[in-house]
Amino acid sequence: MTQTDKSFDPKAPEQYHLWYYYTKVWEQTTFMGVRCLKSVSDMWNYQEIIFELKPSLIIEFGAYKGGATLFFSELLKLINPNSKVLTVDNMKSKNYNPQVRNNPHIEILTSSSAEPHVADKILELRKQFPGPVFAILDSCHFKDHVLAEMKLLRNVLEHGDYMVVEDSNTNGHPVITDFGEGPMEAILEYEKEFPDDYTHDTQRENKFGFTFAPHGFLIRKKPIMDRILGRS
Repeated sequence: MTQTDKSFDPKAPEQYHLWYYYTKVWEQTTFMGVRCLKSVSDMWNYQEIIFELKPSLIIEFGAYKGGATLFFSELLKLINPNSKVLTVDNMKSKNYNPQVRNNPHIEILTSSSAEPHVADKILELRKQFPGPVFAILDSCHFKDHVLAEMKLLRNVLEHGDYMVVEDSNTNGHPVITDFGEGPMEAILEYEKEFPDDYTHDTQRENKFGFTFAPHGFLIRKKPIMDRILGRS
């Protein structure tokens, strides 16, 4: 069936998104037995991005039990053994699954992801593990916090680095219409202030018909002066 078939319902992707979200199947998803609160189609998308990007550092804001953290670590070890996963969460490390807590490839930083010292830690790790970075924002989902995270990463991420802002589907995009301003509004506010920082990877975003991160697949551009002067 193609999109031109009369039997195709253009509302089907959104309806499936709503079904997927409100049945909470995503809350029952695990990786190697560890809970992972994400869309499985997003996870597949991430592994394709990471395979192509071949980052030396993955930055994760928000971890819960650490299912996604473990997923990123196991994937990254196969793609780039000289690498690290940094996960930042206010949660005490004892709350992580032991597979995550005791994993030497994963570094846990117990902190708010919007604190300035987080940027210092990332820059330190970039020196130890030079190369591209994949960052994913999935901690507190209120607008002000997400906006602070994005601004914190502004002087940390470099040209070609990848950032995903998750749960921008809240506040009616299309789920939880009464959530209040969240990640989507943070992205839009950031782009008003810094319109030249990122390009949207809409091909990735639209690949599977729906995502928990609409408008949130972002690739860091060159600094504007580098583009003007033709610097590599």
